[in-house]
Amino acid sequence: MTAKAESALQAKTIMPGLTVNDLQKSIAFYEGLGFAVGERWENEGVLRGVMLNAGTVGLGLSQDDGKKGRDRVKGQGLRLWLGTEQDIDALATAAKAHGIALEKEPYDTAWESRAFDVIDPDGFALTVSKWADG
Repeated sequence: MTAKAESALQAKTIMPGLTVNDLQKSIAFYEGLGFAVGERWENEGVLRGVMLNAGTVGLGLSQDDGKKGRDRVKGQGLRLWLGTEQDIDALATAAKAHGIALEKEPYDTAWESRAFDVIDPDGFALTVSKWADG
């Protein structure tokens, strides 16, 4: 192994943090996908952010403070891919039962997985997928 390869990042996880316009609305959306609220961050009694968990995946949500413009575009050019071993059709049905509109109904991909797509309240795109061998 080369010195460059030995010193290269060997990450095991990634935990995105999303800034959202309406924290409560976003929490409800992600709970509808099956995430659960773990940690809560409050400042002077006001909820400012949460850590969501789904299996071994973590996702942070924080309330936009408006300093960069309240209605600035969020999520543009970003898609989060969530891999699971669960039944994609059942997960999509459960998401819809929680009021989540699917951007794309469950479909078979060209790379032999099954997936569905959603857009969160701030425009962040998510694909939930199961690999054919998973």
